[in-house]
Amino acid sequence: MSDFKTTIGLEIHCQLKTKSKMFCSCDNNAENAEPNSLVCPVCLAMPGTLPVANRSAIEMTIMTGLALGCDIPSESKFDRKHYFYPDLPKGYQISQYDKPFCKGGEVEVSYIRTANETNSEQRIETRKIRLNRIHLEEDAGKLTHPAGKDYSLVDLNRAGTPLMEIVTEPDITSPAEARQFMEELQLALKYLKVSDADMEKGHVRCDANISIQKDGKSSPIIEIKNLNSFKFVEQALAFEEKRLTADFENWPEKMGKITRGFDSNKGITFEQRRKEEAADYRYFPEPDIPPISFSETEINDLRLKIKELPKQKQKKFIEAGIRVDVAEKLVRQPHLAEYLETSTQLKHDLAVFISEEVTRAIAEHQILFEEYQTKVPVTKIADLLNLVAEGIISKTVAKEIFYEMIVTGEVPADIIKKKGLEQVSDTGELESVINQIVKENPDLVEKYRSGKIQVVGFFVGKIMQSTSGKANPQVLNKLLKEKLDGHSA
Repeated sequence: MSDFKTTIGLEIHCQLKTKSKMFCSCDNNAENAEPNSLVCPVCLAMPGTLPVANRSAIEMTIMTGLALGCDIPSESKFDRKHYFYPDLPKGYQISQYDKPFCKGGEVEVSYIRTANETNSEQRIETRKIRLNRIHLEEDAGKLTHPAGKDYSLVDLNRAGTPLMEIVTEPDITSPAEARQFMEELQLALKYLKVSDADMEKGHVRCDANISIQKDGKSSPIIEIKNLNSFKFVEQALAFEEKRLTADFENWPEKMGKITRGFDSNKGITFEQRRKEEAADYRYFPEPDIPPISFSETEINDLRLKIKELPKQKQKKFIEAGIRVDVAEKLVRQPHLAEYLETSTQLKHDLAVFISEEVTRAIAEHQILFEEYQTKVPVTKIADLLNLVAEGIISKTVAKEIFYEMIVTGEVPADIIKKKGLEQVSDTGELESVINQIVKENPDLVEKYRSGKIQVVGFFVGKIMQSTSGKANPQVLNKLLKEKLDGHSA
């Protein structure tokens, strides 16, 4: 691939999290609803019905544009985009053509780099992917194809759902970078709370455009439709990149855009149709919805609604002393990042514990995060870690206490007292145990004296077992070394 240049552009469709649909008052949440149960004369395109634009959807689109650095034109409008499909009742889609709500903008993708193999210092490298536009439209319905049948079923619950389309410039240079872009964009949408952005549930879908260039010659532009996971975006583009490269010399000089689908089971793309151009859609202004404009005051009010975005939050965590990879992991789980921020201090040990233990514990206990947070506010985790730092309990015991906190909601101190989990730091008590274990294993003492210091691990394990894991590791190691060195004297 060294002689070839890959050019990729993405069109991302995102279902907005509004209460009602784009142009009617039907419920916008079709998840688990009976087919065709959330419909009305407007979204069924009955004669004489008129669309009414959903203000919340428009505001969410503009907020997204502001967060991604887009320009917001003084006036926008809706247009009719004509095409036939069985789940498009009107025979056209209300979309936007030449006057979208947002123009330009960018998404910054980042990569964590380590200086070299011997240096663990981490840094973040970034690259900006330009956006062409963000516009708003309505979604079509959904076709279901029963296995072994020669017909399809139409469900119009999704027809009319507000659909925000984010179009990039052809700045992406590899399938891996396309996946990275999608992950960064999804995270921004979640932080903005404009969409749940769950690709598995169809909240976000991607059409990917790819072409290959070499020595001034270019392959046709291939558009891969309806990719619904990060993995499939990367896999489909990687397959198409390889296919276009292998057959590069046979492509004619002039060829229109080709639309292909992706078979995720086989990991291959397949041709669907030759792509229509804008003129084929016969765009014209939507006559039933007047042009829409926002004042500077209204736009500034929307800007104030935008909370801290992922990059800003990650920078804040790193500046507080949290390691780069831990900050990255937390930021990619907004609920955990918000949980950490309810603490009075952003500490690295607290961030590590949350990133490693909380998700695992919730999964094992099979509870919702909201239930967990009610029982274990972050202040209890901070108290638990303070007890470790003070030498009252060990890290191993801390995990045991944490799991008990999830079940009972009790504070760490009460659990420690109830279960007798205080760490043993009393030198007299530990010396007695050490003397007994050393006395019972004279052969291992001789091995230690001969230079096989790895046998120390055996003694530590036996002592921890004898004290039910409550021996203070620092005190234990100091006393054990003194004892063994005394034997070898």
